[in-house]
This record gives sequence, structure tokens and C-alpha cells, in this order.
Amino acid sequence: QVQLAESGGGLVQAGGSLRLSCTASGSIFSIPTMGWYRQAPGKQREMVATVTSGAVTSYADSVKGRFTISRDNVKNTVSLQMSSLKPEDTAVYYCTARYTADMAYWGKGTLVTVSS
Repeated sequence: QVQLAESGGGLVQAGGSLRLSCTASGSIFSIPTMGWYRQAPGKQREMVATVTSGAVTSYADSVKGRFTISRDNVKNTVSLQMSSLKPEDTAVYYCTARYTADMAYWGKGTLVTVSS
């Protein structure tokens, strides 16, 4: 069972940037999909970005062109570079390791607050 730890959240002004990192307790080399999800207050958790073991990326429409996900199978990390942040990006961001449609592991989350 992989354990995931997120870091890098904080308070930033609209238009600013943040970089989130997720460190896994073991190798992520064989994990099919790593990703970032977020949950804003009063809303459901939503996918932000994912990256497969083959480095294929996918993004929510709301973050395309502003966020970039990357995966380092040597350091066992997944990062999310966030730019041009908007107040609506405010949420708790979760790292996930998905093995199958029914099996995924989640970190505890890191809070990102974007002030207007």
C-alpha cells in the first residue's frame, strides 16, 4: 500500500503561482495513473490533472493552459505547477495513486487559498 504526502499549499494572490508536490512512500514506477484532485467547500471532489505511467496527461477544462502535472518515477514524486491562479481554484488538493478503477490511494490533502 503506497502512502502519499502532499506539500506546497498555501495562500496566494490571484494571478500568482504555486507548486504542489506529492511524495510517495514507495516506487510509483508501475502505478498506472497518478493525479491531483481538489475539493472546494460545499462541492464534490473533482479531477484536476492526471498522468499515466506512459506520461500521458489529462486536465480539467478549468485548468488547461494554467496547470502542469509532472511525474518523476526516480524520485517517486508527482508535482502540480499552478499558474494564473484564480479565487475559484481555492480548494483542498489531493494526490492520488490509481491502480484500477476500483483501487486508489489518497493523500491527506493540502489547502490552496487564492485571494482576490
